Amino acid sequence: MPPVSDIDIHTTAGKLADLDERLDAAVHAGPERAIEKQRAKGKLTARERVHRLLDEGSFVELDELARHRSTNFGMEQNRPYGDGVITGYGTIDGRSVCVFSQDFTVFGGSLGQVFGEKIVKVMELAMKTGCPVVGINDSGGARIQEGVVSLGLYAEIFRRNVHASGVVPQISLVMGPCAGGAVYSPAVTDFTVMVDKTSHMFITGPDVIKTVTGEDVTMEDLGGAHTHNSKSGNAHYQGNDEDDAIEYVKALLSYLPQNNLEDPPAYNGYPAGDADLEFTDADRALDTLIPDSPNQPYDMHTVFESVLDDREFLEVQAMFAPNIVVGFGRVEGRSVGVVANQPMRLAGTLDIDASEKGARFVRTCDAFNVPVLTFVDVPGFLPGTSQEWSGIIRRG
Repeated sequence: MPPVSDIDIHTTAGKLADLDERLDAAVHAGPERAIEKQRAKGKLTARERVHRLLDEGSFVELDELARHRSTNFGMEQNRPYGDGVITGYGTIDGRSVCVFSQDFTVFGGSLGQVFGEKIVKVMELAMKTGCPVVGINDSGGARIQEGVVSLGLYAEIFRRNVHASGVVPQISLVMGPCAGGAVYSPAVTDFTVMVDKTSHMFITGPDVIKTVTGEDVTMEDLGGAHTHNSKSGNAHYQGNDEDDAIEYVKALLSYLPQNNLEDPPAYNGYPAGDADLEFTDADRALDTLIPDSPNQPYDMHTVFESVLDDREFLEVQAMFAPNIVVGFGRVEGRSVGVVANQPMRLAGTLDIDASEKGARFVRTCDAFNVPVLTFVDVPGFLPGTSQEWSGIIRRG
């Protein structure tokens, strides 16, 4: 409940004092004990995550004083401001971005009606203004006290995900548990970033799996960051900690336009027609990089990094299907997407995972006007019954 005070709200000074008190209560919505448990796991609070993601002083919060309207199971006795999610807009490197951050310290970050309405509102704002949307997920799933209404809001969020797909960049930061229906939203966004050891995604948890199939599996093995980066391909980057994950998202956005009607940002240090065309030792090394024997591998990173400005390359899905390499770089200050076969892994053959990884990345580049550089050294598709039976004809 909001704090009870003896402020006289019939005077202007009293009204301002009452507003300040309510805003302070919204900032400290989660109980201190829950915040301490969050920190003990090496996790930041929802508000700290937003402030580390956005430029200092740029965040403008929306619906800070919204509260749930449920009266089921005594819920009316506990109506914290914000309802467990922080939404708003700000800038990253001076460029506008919309953001929502789920607060695990309030109702376990569970999604209720008002919670969902706030997310829908900020996603619609992103589409109307044509700016990227970053979702920070740390939620226990649907708020069961609110019943089917909360499930209905999941559907509304997914609908906005689909409407925004290919229109504005959508990036999901999974910073904690993300289970059941909650995982579908990150799955349909353009990029999903997870944190090692602290973030998990799965439809059904270890307890349900144990009951139904008898299979023993830990949360980390089932849906941890390493699992989704290396096995399922649902995640695109594994951060060592939350700061690392946030920095990756900032770097990713620097290569992408605000929306599908704009070009990616270009850096003026490379004026047109003024490229350095002199040969260097690094260029000459490419003459001997590719071995004479087709059975001898080489690292494709060396090839395409020599083409990119300052040899800078931001790899996407580095741990999944490593026989193909995808990511972003710049040529003469302009963003490019790189797709390259990797002879160091499976001789650079294409399998189902590599095909889907490459196709999805090219589709994203196409949607957001990013030219694609392709480096080809591929012997063909990977032979084998497992590939044929898994549908390589359809998926390759």
